[in-house]
Order: sequence, then C-alpha cells, then structure tokens
Amino acid sequence: MTYTSELITLEPRLIVSDVDAALAFYRDAFGAERLERFTDQSGRVVHAAMRLGRSVFTMTEAVAAWGLSSPDASSGPGVLLHLTVPDPDMTADRMLALGGSTVIEIEDRPYGKREGRVLDPFGHAWILSKTIEQLSNEEIGKRLKT
Repeated sequence: MTYTSELITLEPRLIVSDVDAALAFYRDAFGAERLERFTDQSGRVVHAAMRLGRSVFTMTEAVAAWGLSSPDASSGPGVLLHLTVPDPDMTADRMLALGGSTVIEIEDRPYGKREGRVLDPFGHAWILSKTIEQLSNEEIGKRLKT
C-alpha cells in the first residue's frame, strides 16, 4: 500500500529516564511548548508531547520491563535529532548551561551550514543547524572532497 504524503507524519519519541526533567530542559533550552503529559496508575509518565516550531516530539519514561532504555554514555545515542534554529550558537550555549555537553563544536561547514552537535542530559544527540549559504548538491560534493 502506498500513502500520499498528506497522510504521513513522523513524530520522534524520546526515551528518557526522567520525563519531567526532560520537559523542563527542552522548554528552557529550545522554548518548546508542553502539549500533553500522561501518567499510568503508578505515576510513571507514559507519554508527554512538546511542540517545537511546527514540529511535535514525544517522550516516554525508560521502563526495562517494556524494553524501553534511554541512551547512555556506553552505547551512545541511537538517533541524531537535526534541529534547524535561527542561532545555533545561542541554542548550544543554552543547552550547555542546562547540563548538555558538546560533541562537535558549532562551526561554519563547507556544505553551507553553521552547525555542531550537543548531547542533552538524557543522552540524545542534537545537531543544531542554520543554513548560511545555499549550495547545489554538486557544489557541496566538490567542497567535501577538497
């Protein structure tokens, strides 16, 4: 079966050890807006959603019995979240002040982006990016080979 693009959405779900701390971090680091937060009968957060610009991402608490593990330093992130922002330097600084750590410094890249990577306190890696130069695929290929 083939779907038309209007029917398809992709909503990343982050598995974190402390959903409430993650909600606060993403609010303070990115200005994300909390949309939902649901707990089960034991008080465990089983779903939380945030809006970031036009995008929505969700979270759930790590629960070993359900096969849900958050990333850790030994295994590293299982996904890179690519976030386009007006000012990657400012966003990285805010993430670092809130407990994140630099993986790759924010710099101008030969493919026309100013970007770098920051690991949030929950083990998720964020590429913080801004287009600084519109380049063709051919030009990007040439620059990356030099």
